[in-house]
Amino acid sequence: MTFTKIVGSFCGALLIFLLGKWAAETLYHVGGAHGEEVAVYVIETGEEGATEEEVVAVNYDTIIETADAAKGEKVFGKCRACHKLEAGENAAGPYLFNVVGRDVGAAQGFNYSGALNEVAEVWTPENLYHFLENPRGWAPGTSMGFAGLNKSADRQNLIAYLATFSE
Repeated sequence: MTFTKIVGSFCGALLIFLLGKWAAETLYHVGGAHGEEVAVYVIETGEEGATEEEVVAVNYDTIIETADAAKGEKVFGKCRACHKLEAGENAAGPYLFNVVGRDVGAAQGFNYSGALNEVAEVWTPENLYHFLENPRGWAPGTSMGFAGLNKSADRQNLIAYLATFSE
């Protein structure tokens, strides 16, 4: 008799579960043939309307003249934790005084990982632009832990700001 009660309890629980599933599907989907139901409530994920960022042609020769150095100063706030703008003042990262046009790996007193020397010789605006976009992607093996700047305008403005700190 006890075994019959246990089996009956499992069958009752299964029946309640199946009825709940049927009720939930009925509430969530609106008519139509099986497999062609339309969701009553759609959760917006932004994937459908998302378009890829327009590729803007960047003129690396005129970045310094056309970008806004004042906005670049605000972007530099993300760099300030690891870099200083005073010559010879290294922190977690090398000093950035006179970085635009400087040889890669030439900050005196800073121990570089060597990954940067493999991808570039001089910090041109173009090299800085690509490095700031994705440091680990552009120079695999670099010890810089920063993820990068997603916006092209932010990178351009930061390069213009860094160019104001030169000899």
